[in-house]
Amino acid sequence: MNNILLQFENLYKIYVAGETKVSAVCNVSLSINSGEFVAVTGHSGSGKSTFLNIIGCLDKPTSGKYFLENVDIAQLDKNKLAEIRNKKFGFIFQNFNLLQRTTALENVELPMIYAGISGKKSYKRASDLLELVGLKDKLYSIPSKLSGGQQQRVAIARALANNPSIILADEPTGNLDSNTSMEIMNIFTELNKNNITIILVTHEEDIARYARRNIIFKDGKIINSL
Repeated sequence: MNNILLQFENLYKIYVAGETKVSAVCNVSLSINSGEFVAVTGHSGSGKSTFLNIIGCLDKPTSGKYFLENVDIAQLDKNKLAEIRNKKFGFIFQNFNLLQRTTALENVELPMIYAGISGKKSYKRASDLLELVGLKDKLYSIPSKLSGGQQQRVAIARALANNPSIILADEPTGNLDSNTSMEIMNIFTELNKNNITIILVTHEEDIARYARRNIIFKDGKIINSL
């Protein structure tokens, strides 16, 4: 029996610019099961990043329903949404979004500090996570002293800090060379084997192949879900 984690019903996201209305997401109905590895693909402007932002509660749909573990997201207040973002999701971005003047260790500790986890516990978990992604010897390095691939590994460790059940990755290999991209995708594959649900936005076909399911967007609509 499938365990539905995320469910979307007739989802729309409409942006208004003057007299022009743009449907970034248009009538999307979809379910994603716990433990899936999903790639969301499509050309630039197809709506895939907007859809990812809605999933991560970073943006609200204009209309339609979004259920996370059978909870209607529209019924939650700002504090509850912030709690969900911090505990349920791990976010990974193309540009890494690391704090430039803090060490790799401190970057990974940050979500745990927000969650009220003590210094000793956060230090231990951050150290363990950086070891997990192959950066045991880079705990005290600042981002400018790390390669792009190493910075993305720090970002992955940070995304895992609060033991999320869902990883949302927006073009996580967009600034990396082919070999480094492959290393990062292998980390995602290993995480998924531990039953972490991964939803990854990419426009690169070779990256999308790592996923077990491809959802293809065009003009805000899903045109295929393989």
